[in-house]
Amino acid sequence: MSSKPLSGVNHPLKGIALMVLATFLFASHDAISKYLSGFYPIVLIVWARYVVHTLLMAGIFLPQSGLRVLRTKRPGLQVLRALSLLSVSLLFTTGLMFMPLAEATSVIFLAPLLVTALSVPLLGEKVSRGQWAAVIVGFVGVMIIVHPGGDLFTPAVLLPLSAALCFSLYQILTRRLSTVDSATTSNFFAGLVNTLVMSLLVPFFWQIPSVTHGLMMLALGGCGMAAHLLLTHSFRYAAPAMLAPFGYGQIIFAGLLGLLVFQHQPDSTALVGILIICLSGLAAAWQNGRGRQKSEVFDNRTEN
Repeated sequence: MSSKPLSGVNHPLKGIALMVLATFLFASHDAISKYLSGFYPIVLIVWARYVVHTLLMAGIFLPQSGLRVLRTKRPGLQVLRALSLLSVSLLFTTGLMFMPLAEATSVIFLAPLLVTALSVPLLGEKVSRGQWAAVIVGFVGVMIIVHPGGDLFTPAVLLPLSAALCFSLYQILTRRLSTVDSATTSNFFAGLVNTLVMSLLVPFFWQIPSVTHGLMMLALGGCGMAAHLLLTHSFRYAAPAMLAPFGYGQIIFAGLLGLLVFQHQPDSTALVGILIICLSGLAAAWQNGRGRQKSEVFDNRTEN
């Protein structure tokens, strides 16, 4: 995924609209997963999500590109990226069985902060004191949400935390692969690999869903695929720094869906923790964008 809008294309309102719609679909995907987890094994739910995702991707892209869409220069990294995303799905969906939607969503939004921390040993990047401060403040936000003595202070919080760690690895691998493979190849490859892996496991957890739940599983895969495509396209029209604040709209949508579907309203302490995580993530994004701008200015000066 490019870090800049396409040359000659600059429609920030369109980019923002696509980002907001993507966050709504991501939140809807998680709400459907949480609902279905009350009736079916997690393995079956995640399998259905990736099967539908892969079939939709195949229907859209194979007629245009054929099997060329699966050609990758780094198959090993693509498999690792796919398994990282699969781990996110399994851990986060399991966590939703024990945690409210908004709180679990806010915890997984630690991923951008973890990317900052992991970029030092994995990518050899330099991280400023301000960025490290944002990482620490983000974890403080999580501790406020799951404060000792609170209802969420259980081992179950390790599930979305582990999902956030896997998601950060997924984002780092996505960044590495974006220089050699297209976003379409990476998304299709991930869907196919994860479908094959889950197809090996699902016979041990098989249950025939009702018609209504079967339609919800179809919607689950549709929401996931559409959200990823919209997210990718949003960066074609606006810069990441401009879109970053709107990405946190997913937490707002998760809170609204949690209230409407599951009748859960975060308490004041949880709201403070969620706000701190959002602010720390935005601060890290702002500092990353500022660092890139300085690097680009330096590169331009040296070229001139």
